[in-house]
Amino acid sequence: MKKIFKNYKQSIILLLSIIIGGMVGAIFKEKTIILNPLGDLFINMMFVIIVPLIFLTLTTTIAKMTNPKRLGKIMISIIVVIILTSLVSVTIGMITTKSIPLLNSENTKDILVSLDETIKEENNLNILERTISVLSVNDFSGLFSKSNIIAILVFSIIFGFAIRLSKEKGKKTLELLNSLNDVIQNVLKIVMYYAPIGLGCYFASLVGSFGNEILLGYAKVFVIYHILCVFFYFIIYGLYAYIAGGKEKVKVFFKNIFPPTITALATCSSAATIPVNIEATKKMGVSDDIAESMIPIGTNFHKDGSIIGSTFKIMFLVYLFSSDISIGKIILVALFATFLVTAIPVGGGTISEMMILTLLGFPIAALPILTIIATIIDPGATVLNVVGDSASSLLISRIIDGKRRQTT
Repeated sequence: MKKIFKNYKQSIILLLSIIIGGMVGAIFKEKTIILNPLGDLFINMMFVIIVPLIFLTLTTTIAKMTNPKRLGKIMISIIVVIILTSLVSVTIGMITTKSIPLLNSENTKDILVSLDETIKEENNLNILERTISVLSVNDFSGLFSKSNIIAILVFSIIFGFAIRLSKEKGKKTLELLNSLNDVIQNVLKIVMYYAPIGLGCYFASLVGSFGNEILLGYAKVFVIYHILCVFFYFIIYGLYAYIAGGKEKVKVFFKNIFPPTITALATCSSAATIPVNIEATKKMGVSDDIAESMIPIGTNFHKDGSIIGSTFKIMFLVYLFSSDISIGKIILVALFATFLVTAIPVGGGTISEMMILTLLGFPIAALPILTIIATIIDPGATVLNVVGDSASSLLISRIIDGKRRQTT
């Protein structure tokens, strides 16, 4: 019993804090808004360390690699796994929404009444301009913002290779970055001591503010989506773990995946979960270079939950407007739109939602429909985004290292 508690102590404490927070939110409802600052404190601390954490871990990982072939193999494996698992996600999302209509005609009036008719004007950027704006910033200071995480990733990779190209002259820089990386890891440990309080308060406020305000017109989406989340979590990701290493790998996967799951569920932020997810993935037996490459990259480009969510959003509009759109086009738009979503809490998918409306020809006034859907599926989507990165890391580890890695 003591051994079980030792292995799951952090998970148990986090789960209890979430349960207590949920109960407080359900009982005191809107009054729990008073706890917002305590929850925001934890989120803010996590976001403060996200930028240096991503830069230092990814840069030092690339710079320290002594085998360039391994780096290339890891990157190729990451791309292949992301593409294949994303196709699995969007296909299952499409099959589900085609089999079960997400919207009945009697729900339409309730949904339309709930819309905010004030639509903010968006910059009309073409695809190339939008891509450049995501991959880069026009000022060095812009790299220090969590809103530009993809640009940080690109810069980190370039900087890591630059250190390697500098050879002897780059060693001092690498030593400094390694030292800073150790320090930021300890900062993370300190922040995590506050996690049970911060997550409990955050979840209490979330439940108190939104728990009773989900419109009936979206209940079907909410239920079906979360049933699919459970299916993915246990069946699909269990299958990925089995492919990676048989029954033993399945056991070690579910043993270590709980802390990232709880953090993702409470914060609704893949970015805030990066540190916890990297640690958990390493405990599953994934090597440091794979974990520290796949998790940050996957956080931005590999989003099973968001891809399924994009499919749900598109099909909701299809049923609402009685549209006839080919399956192939829906799948391509869902994939394309999802890759534009940044790893931040609710609201970060606005660009993606605008792309859905534009590419499929739906009226821009329908944007609030997608915003509402994004809000009610966000916790489940974040969990799949996070856990999907861990499961994919196992597949990449199997490709690169085979069964040689030991698990804990």
